[in-house]
Amino acid sequence: MSERVLLATFEHEDDLLAAVAAIRRKGLQIADAYTPYAVHGLDRAMGLRPSRLPWVCFICGMAGALGMLWFEYWTAAIAWPIDVGGKPWNSLPSDVPVAFEAAVLLAGFGSVFALLGVSRLFPGKRPRIVGPRVTDDQFVLVINETDAAFDADEVTRLLQGFDVVSTEERLTDRKGRL
Repeated sequence: MSERVLLATFEHEDDLLAAVAAIRRKGLQIADAYTPYAVHGLDRAMGLRPSRLPWVCFICGMAGALGMLWFEYWTAAIAWPIDVGGKPWNSLPSDVPVAFEAAVLLAGFGSVFALLGVSRLFPGKRPRIVGPRVTDDQFVLVINETDAAFDADEVTRLLQGFDVVSTEERLTDRKGRL
C-alpha cells in the first residue's frame, strides 16, 4: 500500500530543528529526516527513543572479557597446568590485558553487526536518496500525510516561517521507499 508524504527541504540545520518542533506541536507525524551529517538534538526533537546500541556494545564487551578470562583460567589451571617459577596457575593480573583486548574486539564487532542488522544494510543494497544535494548540503524532513484531513498547503505555509527551500509531495511504494 502506497502512502503520500510531504518532503520539506532546508538549507540550515537550525531551520530543520525548528520546523521539526513546530510540526510535532501541530500533531503531525514525522516519517524521517535526511541530513548530510549528524545533527545534534534532532533525535530528541523528533521524539525518538534513545539508542540501545550502547547496551549491545556493553553486553558484547562483557561476554568477550568474561569468556577470555574463563578461557585463560581453563588453559592455565585446568587443561595444561605448568609450574613456572612457583607462580600460581590462576594468576588474574596476567590475564587482564588479554581479556581487555577481547572485550574491545567483541564490543566492536557486536556493535557493527548490530548496527548493520538494525539498519538493514547489506552488500548490494541500493541507497534511497530523496534529493541530489541531501548528501552534500541540504536537509530534508519527511512528513506523513496520515489522513484525508492533511492539508499540504497549510503545512507548507507553516514551514515558510523556517526558511524552507522547497516542498514536494511524493508517493511511497509498498516497501515504504520514496
